[in-house]
Order: sequence, then C-alpha cells, then structure tokens
Amino acid sequence: MSTTELPRKETNVLKGHEGAVLAARFNGDGNYCLSCGKDRTIRLWNPHRGIHVKTYKSHGREVRDVHVSPDNSKLISCGGDRQIFYWDVATGRVIRKFRGHDSEVNAVKFNEYASVVVSAGYDQSLRAWDCRSHSTEPIQIIDSFADSVMSVCLTKTEIIGGSVDGTVRTFDIRIGREISDDLGQPVNCISMSNDGNCILASCLDSTLRLLDRSTGELLQEYKGHTCKSYKLDCCLTNTDAHVAGGSEDGFIYFWDLVDASVVSRFRAHSSVVNAVCFPLSLLFDGTQKKS
Repeated sequence: MSTTELPRKETNVLKGHEGAVLAARFNGDGNYCLSCGKDRTIRLWNPHRGIHVKTYKSHGREVRDVHVSPDNSKLISCGGDRQIFYWDVATGRVIRKFRGHDSEVNAVKFNEYASVVVSAGYDQSLRAWDCRSHSTEPIQIIDSFADSVMSVCLTKTEIIGGSVDGTVRTFDIRIGREISDDLGQPVNCISMSNDGNCILASCLDSTLRLLDRSTGELLQEYKGHTCKSYKLDCCLTNTDAHVAGGSEDGFIYFWDLVDASVVSRFRAHSSVVNAVCFPLSLLFDGTQKKS
C-alpha cells in the first residue's frame, strides 16, 4: 500500500454504543467488524453499509476486548467482570464462561484453530483456555510478569505478552522457554507484523517501538502521537509498509515503517482513539466518547 492510499478521512460512522468504545476488530475477511465498550455490549456491524447486525449482551461490566475465530463462527470477549465469554456468533448464545483471573481481563486472542484462547489480565498473568473441553478452568497460567498484562499475541508455538512492567515476554510452549525484552517503559499494546518477523509495542511514553521477534533488537521508534494515560492500539497496515496508531488527542497517525516519519494524520474523533484495526485495505477505529 502506498502513502497516497492511506485513509485520510472517515468513510462511515457506526452509531449504537452507549458510552466509550474500547475495542474494534474486523473479522478475517474484512467484511464485518466487532466493537465493544463501556455499555457492556459487543456489537456486530457491516461497516461498508453502515448496518448494525447484532448485539451480544452478557457481561456484567465493561467489555475491553473481543476477537473472532478464523471461520467467523465464534467470538471470545473479556472485560471488567473478570470473565472470558465464548460466544456462538449466529445465535448470540454464550457457549461457556471461563473463570480464573483474579482481576479485570484486558485482552483475549484465539489461536489459529480457535481451539485455545489466551487472555491477559490485571492479575499479572496470561491464561490459556481449552475451547473444546467443557472445563472452565485454565489449562496453563503464565505469571512471571511484575505488573498488569495489557495485550497478547499468538503464533503457532508461542504466546507473547506485553505488560505495564515494561516487558514484552515470549513463551515457547513447545520447550517451556521464556524470553523477556525490557523496553523500559510501560507497554499497553502489542501487535505482530503480517510477515511474523516483528512485534510493534505501544508504550506510555508516547512512543511505538518495533522489535525484531527473533533477536529482540529495537529496530525503530515512532513518535508524534500522545499516549500517556490510556490503552491505545497500534498495528501495521496490510502490506507492513506503514505503522498505524491512535492518539489521546483524537488523531490517527500513520508512520513510514522504515524511516519512522509521520506520513499521514487526521482527526478521527473529539477524544481518545482507543482502537485501530487494519484488515485488507480498511481502517476502523474506536473512540473514548459516546458513539
């Protein structure tokens, strides 16, 4: 994707949430998107037509993250009620509630087969859950973090967590090895490049940092936005040519991956942009305001 193809203004507004939208995620093919927020709901949308498709209600407090399975048939969500909800997309039925975190849950991800879910919590742990069994207990707990775990990424063999303790930790589940990269600043979001070679970390010193996944080397830093108090998403565009991130001043920023220059920025909201997601050739964002 060239710089001229980057989004520079909104193409649609999806209205329905009663309060702040805390996360927004596209499904695998980019035809639908999900949002969740302070109103304790998850909402499914057709963003291209601006249509609200379905609302999922069961959480007792705010919903902080949502993820859809690769085949688009299941959802996983988490939030302030300390629980992870496993949903059937079509019926809206809660298949299972996973319990075990001692505090709020910040992030959830399916593995590539949607057989396992990994969650990240304020209780300084990552927890893995088996979707195929009827058990509601975690099958693995990783508790070597020194502060809240804010974000999680998965590969075929690794669980990667980003924490307020300033580290990005990689756990190889085949051999039980842990590698810790200390960034020196609280980490509130991590995402993986599409080629799988890099990790992008958003830190609370208003800096995004790009790490080589195999060596932990700091490859680049991206600045210009404001990120000091909120959990703000960051990601790479579908070609890995640009970095995208939200800002507390309501702007969305795009940086050149290599030279870290700001190549585009535009005001998306009147308040904090919590979430950015870039599937295929689209961008959707969530904001810290009533929408």
